[in-house]
Amino acid sequence: MRPLIALLLCTTPALADIEAARDLMEANKFEQAYTALAPAARAGNADAEELIGIMYAMGLGVERDDVRAFEWYLRSSLKGHPGSQSALGWYYEIGRGMPAPDLTRAYMWYTLSAIGGDPDAAISLEEVVKKMTPEMIKKAHILVADYKGWMYPFR
Repeated sequence: MRPLIALLLCTTPALADIEAARDLMEANKFEQAYTALAPAARAGNADAEELIGIMYAMGLGVERDDVRAFEWYLRSSLKGHPGSQSALGWYYEIGRGMPAPDLTRAYMWYTLSAIGGDPDAAISLEEVVKKMTPEMIKKAHILVADYKGWMYPFR
C-alpha cells in the first residue's frame, strides 16, 4: 500500500471523531465530547489534546483544573499546535495555575505560535513585550531558537 493512502486510512477515523467531538462541544454536550476526544488525545493527536485543554481551562464537562489544562496544552504545543502554544503563552503571562508569571516563557510560546501561523499570537506578543526587560527578551530569544529548530525546522 502506498504510504499516503496508508496514512489517510489510519488518520481519517480519528479526524472524524475529533470533528464529531467539536460538534458535541458546540451543542454543549461536553461529557460526550470528552469521551469522544480522549482516545485520540491519549494517542497523541494535537487537536484532541488542545480541545481537552480548553475543557479543563474552562470547566466544560470536567472540573476546571488549570494544572491539567496546562499539561494538555503543553502536549499539543510540543507537536507544533499554534493554538495551544498561544494558550501556554497566556498561562505563563498571567501566571494562572503557577506560583508567578513567567514573561520570558510567555514571549517564547507566543513567538512559536506566531511562527506556526496563529494570527492572534502577534498581538499577544506585542502586549507581553511591553512588560519585559531587555534581558528577559534576550533570554526568550535563546529559548525560541532552541525550540524553533526542532519544532519548525523548515521555517
